[in-house]
Amino acid sequence: LYEQGEALASELKISRSRLFALALEEFIRQRRSRRLLDRINAAYEDPPDAAERALQRAMRRTHRRVVESDG
Repeated sequence: LYEQGEALASELKISRSRLFALALEEFIRQRRSRRLLDRINAAYEDPPDAAERALQRAMRRTHRRVVESDG
């Protein structure tokens, strides 16, 4: 891993410490994104209630009309 890091830093013409900083920034960004996705998924865990299902059907009908009128 060390040798691969050295090679990549050399290839990118950056210091090894800069490479590590970039890698850590990316890791933190991915972790933050994953935590956000987990929170979004948790918010949608419950099945839709009757009102939400009715709204979904209405939205599908509207979308279908829009798509068909554009074609």
